[in-house]
Amino acid sequence: MKLASLLTPDQVILDMHAEEHIPAIEELVDHLVGIGSLPADLREEVVGSLREREEQVSTGIGYGVAIPHAFSENLENVVTMFGRSKAGIDFEALDNSPVHFVILFVVPKKDYHLHLQTLAAIAKMFTNCEIRRQLAAAECRNEILNILAGKAPNNVA
Repeated sequence: MKLASLLTPDQVILDMHAEEHIPAIEELVDHLVGIGSLPADLREEVVGSLREREEQVSTGIGYGVAIPHAFSENLENVVTMFGRSKAGIDFEALDNSPVHFVILFVVPKKDYHLHLQTLAAIAKMFTNCEIRRQLAAAECRNEILNILAGKAPNNVA
């Protein structure tokens, strides 16, 4: 499954404000609530689950990438958010490097298998330094979505 198929332009933040991992997670979740992709009454549950997961081990996988993820019994569909930080976020990543790309997703508990597939696909995509370079240079949300969909950036409309 392509990450781009889980995102709309509204689910992309071009320049996050947070400087640390928990505020970054809250920024992304609050954005999801603000655009109506996540019910407001699930905010605390989702932030709590993501924080719990982060306390086990950082979801900063290296290469300037973090993939905070959690499950919810109260969601019917996967909820995803992409955030880019030009300044970098201290995510306590495995390689101790600042994180510039955060891909947050919350999976319905009934779709556990989807979680593993999504996580593997995202991790594989972001080990590609050319994709990270293109995402860093992207100037708009649609350009980011096209890169994530595997379309060359110069084919962006």
